[in-house]
Amino acid sequence: MDAVRVALLRDVLAGTRWPDSARGFALALRSSVLPRGGGLLLVGTEEYEPWHLAAHLTDESAWSGRPELVPTLVRHRVAPGDPAHLAVGLGRIEAAGRSETLLLVAPERPGDGLLERVHDARRAGARVLFLGGGDPEVASLAHASLTVDADDDVDLDVVQHLVSAAAGENGAPGAPGRRTFRDRLARLADQLTEPPPARW
Repeated sequence: MDAVRVALLRDVLAGTRWPDSARGFALALRSSVLPRGGGLLLVGTEEYEPWHLAAHLTDESAWSGRPELVPTLVRHRVAPGDPAHLAVGLGRIEAAGRSETLLLVAPERPGDGLLERVHDARRAGARVLFLGGGDPEVASLAHASLTVDADDDVDLDVVQHLVSAAAGENGAPGAPGRRTFRDRLARLADQLTEPPPARW
């Protein structure tokens, strides 16, 4: 989703918690990946594979010049002959260590097998982030979480757009004065879509 569409989406959601919550979660993601210097592992459930978020994070990485945002998509089912970027199975979570960040995206409660792997990765020192349905047990496994409940005014796909866009924006932690072209474009789009000031 380009900067103008994201700005329009934020404008529609102004007054709700979503723009700020997505930026906060994106900051937690960036802050987890940057100082650790390790990889970003992205995993969904057996029924929900977050390939769309993987693609957006890869795009944001290229636009913002932050290669650490490119995720490794971890899949429940890997078929023989899958290309390398689609051939990473759940065993990769078991190998996660102290320098890595694991982002779990799950609209529904994941199966116990995946939760055990995530718990083991956390015990091994990986930083765990959760984006998805509001299951308290799953959220308790995470160092940072952003939950989207069935009665919320947005769905998980919309929140993923907000999070991925925010992850590529702003200066990297520790360098607040550095602004990329993408940051300037997003700021301009926000200004262009602002309602005119009220005249009394």
